[in-house]
Amino acid sequence: MIPPDANAGFVAAMEDVLETYQKPRDPNRPLVCLDETSKQLIVETRAPIPAKPGQPARHDYEYQRNGVANLFMMFAPLEGWRHVKVTDHHAAVDYARVLKELSDLHFPDADKIVLVQDNLSTHTTASLYTAFPPAQARRLVNRFGRVSRRDCTFGFSQNWT
Repeated sequence: MIPPDANAGFVAAMEDVLETYQKPRDPNRPLVCLDETSKQLIVETRAPIPAKPGQPARHDYEYQRNGVANLFMMFAPLEGWRHVKVTDHHAAVDYARVLKELSDLHFPDADKIVLVQDNLSTHTTASLYTAFPPAQARRLVNRFGRVSRRDCTFGFSQNWT
């Protein structure tokens, strides 16, 4: 039965993701989970008061904003591998560069990379064409296979065939 707050597309995507996670390790087709988040950078405006015997260090609640950093978390659970890439921006070209790094630096010997990620608007093959010349973009698309976007609360699977 489909949950009342979901729909058939949600259930199909959920089953696709769960099935992907249950597949055995294949070094030629590593499973990589990719997510990203933005974090505000702050600077303390007052020096913390150091700890004393019986008194913990104290930090003032006041701070000054100091920009934002974007973090791409890459995790290959069956490989026992993870990596965080910090970028200044949260844009399509940053996403494309992360995919290139996954392909060419971290998994250069893989036939295909099975990617599980959310359906953020920048997570498309068009991002690769925005960032790279057509031949290089097409090479990367083929490294990850065809993109099949599926909505799912905690991610979507791209079935690379």
